[in-house]
Amino acid sequence: MAKLIDYLTQLQNLLPKGVVWNREEGSTLTSLLAGLAKEFFNVDQRTEDLLREADPSRALEMLTDWERAVGLPDPCTGPLDTLAARRAAVVARLRSQGGQSRAFFIALAETLGYLVTITEYKPFVAGSKAGETLTNGDWKHTWKVTAPETTVRKFKAGDGAGECLARWGNQELECAIERAKPAHTQVIFAYQG
Repeated sequence: MAKLIDYLTQLQNLLPKGVVWNREEGSTLTSLLAGLAKEFFNVDQRTEDLLREADPSRALEMLTDWERAVGLPDPCTGPLDTLAARRAAVVARLRSQGGQSRAFFIALAETLGYLVTITEYKPFVAGSKAGETLTNGDWKHTWKVTAPETTVRKFKAGDGAGECLARWGNQELECAIERAKPAHTQVIFAYQG
């Protein structure tokens, strides 16, 4: 990273050679160039800041803009009261690609800290075996997410100072699944003790 003196030296090197172009410290010309060098240095620093802000996982000044761009905060994210949580939510929203598979929804739950299983109901049709559940009508588009009754998500290395040591509850899971599910389907949530 360039230092302020580097900018001054570079400006002095751009001057023509000669007695009139006094490069001595404390001279009027050097003081003028030092003032210009300070501004060039500041502009360069702000450019580096802008490059940092282009990465939402490192954003500070533009984090609010990133959140607005991806629609955060929303009811599914819960409280985002730490810088690390806000950054993680933005990055997660940008990385999410969507899907309709069982694996997609299991992975979605896993990113939120939940271990779930998914049951899909298939319609009872000619050729179905005796004893299978009759699932016609709306049941054709119904599936079940089974999760532990209480999921505790604990503080882990890398979490920021001031974050909760543990969080529990299933509201985030239900909200995230409901938001991501295909519109024509219905989800049943079941919790096991």
